[in-house]
Amino acid sequence: MSNDYARLQESQDVIISAIAQSMVIYGVTPSVGRIYGVLYFSEEPMTLDEIKDQVAMSKASVSNGIRELIETEMVTKVWRKGERKDHFIAEKDFLRNFLNFFVKMIRLERNLITKAVDQTEPTIEDIAHHSTDEEARRIANRDLELTEGAKDYLDWIMRLANTMESGDIFNHIPKKD
Repeated sequence: MSNDYARLQESQDVIISAIAQSMVIYGVTPSVGRIYGVLYFSEEPMTLDEIKDQVAMSKASVSNGIRELIETEMVTKVWRKGERKDHFIAEKDFLRNFLNFFVKMIRLERNLITKAVDQTEPTIEDIAHHSTDEEARRIANRDLELTEGAKDYLDWIMRLANTMESGDIFNHIPKKD
């Protein structure tokens, strides 16, 4: 191995570590970040065994990490002629990764909050309109206002997610050429 090749490897390791650390900010484990980083720098699709050797993790951990990356569309499974093992490649476009990740998180958040609001709003409305307890009615009316604020928020984040998903976001915040 030449000195230049070793220096390149070291540079890649530094960037892979930075990718792993930055993914922690978004709630992704460092090990999943390292898997992505290794695939990001790979010139060829890699098998689970090849990834495992690069990141020094168990095959089961690598498999779970790959599954997580596939769900966020940061990694794709590819078929290679004449080979039985699955191979994986990384999406190299950080902007696409960012948009896919955030759209997924926004939709998860919306589903959680919507379910809670749908489940509780009839009870809160009933108390607000029919309770004989004046304090309970006051609190229920306040909670209804808060629920409306949550609905407005959900509407806004869904419009944001749709704008990100469609690419219309770039009409407002253009990509650098």
